[in-house]
Amino acid sequence: MFHRFLASAALAAILCATPLAAQPLPADSPIKVGEVAGFTAVRDWSVNQSGNLTKVVAPEGDFTVTVVDLGPAADAAAAVSAATALVPSLAGLTIEETVRPAATDGWDERTTSYFEVPPAQNRFALAAAYRRGDRWVVLIADGSQATLGKRGAALGTMSASLRPAGFVKEDFSGKKANPLTPERIEALKSFVRSGMDQLKVPGVGMALIEGGKVVWEGGLGLRDPRGKAPVDAHTRFMIASNTKGMATLLLSTLADEGKLQWDQPVTALYPSFRLGSDAVTRSVLVKHLVCACTGLPRKDVEWIIAGRATTPAADTFRQLAATQPTSGFGEVFQYNNLMASAAGYLGGHLAYPKLELGAAFDRAMRERIFAPLGMKDTTFDFAIATKGNYAAPTQVGLDDQVEVFDQTFNSHVIPYRPAGGAWSSAHDVAQYVMLELNKGITPSGKRLVSAENLLARRAHNVRDGEDSWYGMGLSTRRRYGLDFVYHGGSMAGYKSNWYALPDSGVGLVLLTNSEDGNPLIEPALRKLVELLYDGRDEAAARLAAAGRNVASGRHTLRDKLTLGRAAFDALGLAPRYRNAELGDVSFSTGAKGEAMVTFGELSGPVAVQRNPDGTASLVGTGGHVFGFDVLVGKDDQGKRTLTLRDPQHVYIYTEG
Repeated sequence: MFHRFLASAALAAILCATPLAAQPLPADSPIKVGEVAGFTAVRDWSVNQSGNLTKVVAPEGDFTVTVVDLGPAADAAAAVSAATALVPSLAGLTIEETVRPAATDGWDERTTSYFEVPPAQNRFALAAAYRRGDRWVVLIADGSQATLGKRGAALGTMSASLRPAGFVKEDFSGKKANPLTPERIEALKSFVRSGMDQLKVPGVGMALIEGGKVVWEGGLGLRDPRGKAPVDAHTRFMIASNTKGMATLLLSTLADEGKLQWDQPVTALYPSFRLGSDAVTRSVLVKHLVCACTGLPRKDVEWIIAGRATTPAADTFRQLAATQPTSGFGEVFQYNNLMASAAGYLGGHLAYPKLELGAAFDRAMRERIFAPLGMKDTTFDFAIATKGNYAAPTQVGLDDQVEVFDQTFNSHVIPYRPAGGAWSSAHDVAQYVMLELNKGITPSGKRLVSAENLLARRAHNVRDGEDSWYGMGLSTRRRYGLDFVYHGGSMAGYKSNWYALPDSGVGLVLLTNSEDGNPLIEPALRKLVELLYDGRDEAAARLAAAGRNVASGRHTLRDKLTLGRAAFDALGLAPRYRNAELGDVSFSTGAKGEAMVTFGELSGPVAVQRNPDGTASLVGTGGHVFGFDVLVGKDDQGKRTLTLRDPQHVYIYTEG
């Protein structure tokens, strides 16, 4: 009854107000929400305000962010219920999971509720509730997954900027950082250890930089949870997309030598380059290969599933030739690994034009980047990387146990390695971070690259979040009145990041061997900021929330699945399916009688998930396919199908 009353009262207030007509915004704009909050609405989105309700609609018209100032409510659930009653498109949907992020940015309480949506709708819906005192504000995001895939940075900007009225951000600009004393270093190490325990991360490689030198480097935890070998400063981890910044550093050295210009057409340097159409191809400049700003959608499914470690490097250019942008140049942030791969191979080709693309890139990186920086642990060679002192990839299964898996999945990045195929150690990544902090001067005091071409990689090419921008293989952000330069990396069982803080000359490297490593990294950065600038005590709460929410997500998935062979057999699946782009899907029986699925070289156990519209999906529960989700169905001719989706692509396997 209370929910209905609150919804009716809010609706009455809205209907009595004078509506403000929707209009596209010419620039990012502050929007006031009732009397209690405000947020930043993003350029090109249309804003419609009516009383205490604000709607911001994406240019495509099929994704809406609704922000409601509800006033008092019994709790977060009551606030979400009342707010969703004002959004007709959510009628009939139920909440699948609610998580509780840390209450920061002036809020006293926060929750985020995710709605269960039938997979065939390719739709995303959530409701985030924020409380300050006794008043609640709810942000609802609802719409097409394809549009979210293009405009996720915009949603991130709007949700991150939603703050209560009168909130004052921390600002450490102009403040001298505290020194990284042994006590402060130990406090950060203790914090990371706590996060490892909460998230079940077996091992971490870590380094800290201050004043142009490494003040601490080493390891925490184990290289492999099945053994006792500790992580140390030279333990190799797969650093994945952290490779991108190193590859663009190669381009910077070539720019110094006059072998390329950032504003030069790619076809002038590599005539066989093609992207979708002739018109688009002619428009692509060197800087566009690594700016995540060309409008090219993320397209990883093909190389992940259909790829092989032996695929030639030239496959990068084959796939790009068949890909069209889905938004305009410079319009939105869209991360694309194939473009970054092409950039690295272009650099290798310019350095050693007579060599095969992969060999040329490997040699150029080894001789021009890794050797001058003293990065002796760093390699693209999996055979070398996975011998001796290396960290094994892990994930936490549905049974909450840490499991180790092999490198088959990760080996598929080898043909596209400029985008994410490097292995490195905390020691070696620290050498690279010192180069970033020293604006092109190596730790040994030699200039490797000009400051001009090193800093060109930090240009604000496209916004990728609130006060955050993507440059060329690097991200930058302005937070707490400080500048940060950074990049992350993610492959199966490996999550990592490094940060350079130019204001203080401090750097942080964190490498993990866990699928759940990412939720540790941002809280650790926050803890470092607190130690450097005596910031508010928020890092511990952020870490605790991350630990709870990761476990909650795993348990929610487990509760949705029906394990065991009987549910699988009841689906009446064909023994084999095929997709022209991705290859075959087949099924088999595991050692314990469980149903196993194989996508090309990737395999693992599967369970059945019943969807809200009565359909069924197969969900990978371990091995290489953990989290893979395919929809079971039939086509117009009655043939059995499996449908695999990413936000902007649909792949249909047909029986036979």
